[in-house]
Amino acid sequence: MILLLVLILIVSLFKIRSQPKISTSISLLAIALILLKWAYRYSQGEFNSILIVLLSVVLLVLLITSIKLNAFLAFLICSIVAGLALGINPDAIAGSVQKGVGDMLGGLVIIILAGAMLGKLVADSGAAQKISTSMVKLFGEKYIPWALMVTGFLIGIPLFYNVAFMLVVPLIFSVAYRYKLSPLFIGLPMIASLSVTHGFLPPHPSPTALVTQFNADIGQTLFYGILICIPTVILAGPIFSQSLKNIKISGSKIFEGKDLPEDKLPGLGISIFSSLLPVILLGVTSLLSSVFTNESAQGYLKFVSDPAIVMLLSLGIATFTVGIAQGIKMAKVMDIYGEALKDVAMILMIMGGAGALKQILIDSGVSNDIAGLLINIRIHPLVLGWLIAVVIRLCVGSATVAGLTAAGIIAPMLPSLNVNPNLMVLSVGAGSLFFSHVNDTGFWLFKEYFNISITETIRSWSIMETIVSVCGLIGVMIIHYLS
Repeated sequence: MILLLVLILIVSLFKIRSQPKISTSISLLAIALILLKWAYRYSQGEFNSILIVLLSVVLLVLLITSIKLNAFLAFLICSIVAGLALGINPDAIAGSVQKGVGDMLGGLVIIILAGAMLGKLVADSGAAQKISTSMVKLFGEKYIPWALMVTGFLIGIPLFYNVAFMLVVPLIFSVAYRYKLSPLFIGLPMIASLSVTHGFLPPHPSPTALVTQFNADIGQTLFYGILICIPTVILAGPIFSQSLKNIKISGSKIFEGKDLPEDKLPGLGISIFSSLLPVILLGVTSLLSSVFTNESAQGYLKFVSDPAIVMLLSLGIATFTVGIAQGIKMAKVMDIYGEALKDVAMILMIMGGAGALKQILIDSGVSNDIAGLLINIRIHPLVLGWLIAVVIRLCVGSATVAGLTAAGIIAPMLPSLNVNPNLMVLSVGAGSLFFSHVNDTGFWLFKEYFNISITETIRSWSIMETIVSVCGLIGVMIIHYLS
């Protein structure tokens, strides 16, 4: 194996002179594969696992940027190579890849497809145009990023991240196209709000699970979380986005609706209702669940509040409110939905590929190896919880996996650490958001919808996530020393 890779390297360096770009790409790829093979054969223990993960990420980047391989295929190749290098039984690798793809798409496919259809209908019907026009009139064009930040924060509290993302993207692009603004400049504050609520605030999955594992108080965690979220989202959103103001991108055309005459637009009330219906449904079901506590009612409420069911119900209602009721024939509505599905097909495949790599890293136990290296570091417990989550996040990609793995390491020691468990929830949650990159599905969701390069995604999305993470830790430490 190693001789074959060396041969590939030599050939690429000395024989392919007529196509230097191809030669360089093959050389880099061969070097990455050689290093992976070396890491597997000669290094030991936790360092072996971390080195293999880092080299797998390098290989993924090379396949996509240098070889120009389709991202979905690149993820599958890297997943298989990483699985072999990490010592997973060869007969189990295919199962891990399939499970990763299936779990990722199984949890997201209905949400993303229904969200894309809802967003396309909101754009084409003129509802997004009506909302954006009214919003600009209310806040003024100068403060559009701030208006979107506040809107994103309110939407992000009750909604799961993927649902909220699909909901706000049409509004971002509607404003960007109409007022000829950079989608990154006005959109990042809104996305930053969603990220902050996803990582810090219950009832989102990771912070809710952390509250349980650390025996924290969900009300106090929510209170501290909101205190930290406000300055964090301002820094990561409107302030940071100023540095992206002059980036020229084409932007995704998925939600680009045609400007309609004012008298052809749906009313503001029905536009807001149809666009925010997922938020309304989740808010109503959450309220009703606290009123009707019998088992039968709780079963129905849990069914209706499931993110996939919420999106399907919202789509069905919007089909009438901003579709048929506005004079759009059912055949035309279905055409709109068909176009939306074609637009997001590749996004789904890329996210499925990212899920495969994530599952390989989980099945290999690499997160436990990482935690084993960090657990004996003598630093403040709140910083240690943040650091463990950071490293696992960088290697595995999933914020939820990073948070829950870090919690599993910290929780048994928490009674002896003499720290506020509510602050530990927020510290670990902040760490789990650090520097999202190519092994995170959120990275690819942002990249594909905003139609930007990997470099531009790192400059915008990844740096924004890092600001959120670091500011979150700073906020936790300030509350710790003041309380």
